[in-house]
Amino acid sequence: MIAKLKGLLDETGTDWAVIDVAGVGYLVHCSSKTLAALGEVGEACTVFTDLQVSENDMRLLGFAEAAERDWFRLLTQVQGVGSKVALAILSALSIGEVQQACAQGDAATVARANGVGPKLAGRIVNELKDKAGALPGGGTAGAGPGVSPAGGASADAVSALENLGFKPAVAARAVAAAQGELGEGAGEGELIRVALKKAAG
Repeated sequence: MIAKLKGLLDETGTDWAVIDVAGVGYLVHCSSKTLAALGEVGEACTVFTDLQVSENDMRLLGFAEAAERDWFRLLTQVQGVGSKVALAILSALSIGEVQQACAQGDAATVARANGVGPKLAGRIVNELKDKAGALPGGGTAGAGPGVSPAGGASADAVSALENLGFKPAVAARAVAAAQGELGEGAGEGELIRVALKKAAG
């Protein structure tokens, strides 16, 4: 699976960007917040990605932060939330706002996103309420202690554990524990090694 792209911003549209990686252009669909964070055309950029494959389509989604990608994956697990709706939510709200809304059962905030009605917003906050504290949320009040900070080696380590089959909550707790043991300056490889032992233990 393509997990990250690092290259030059080649072109942008209303909800997509083309990232030139060594001469190959990757079309990635993005939230408006990610598009704004990528910078100007021609500049170097990095996007965390999620590849979605269906019977009729193959789509690469791009995110400025690993934490945004984690929330996208969580949102799309809710029945009725596809990639377009999840991106609409992440365009309307910061990941911290999404996390806080889910933690507090605030469906009205989630319903601010285009294409999200009250019924769907209620389902989202109900299903994700218990998971809201397990993912990075940009340091908002709903984040809780021990949550890995958004971006950086810790977020990459959480994603790596998820790719190995661990649940988001388990991965986040294991990486947070590993970072507490190793210190803030720990690299991604060290974090993954220690977190794997803690997650499997």
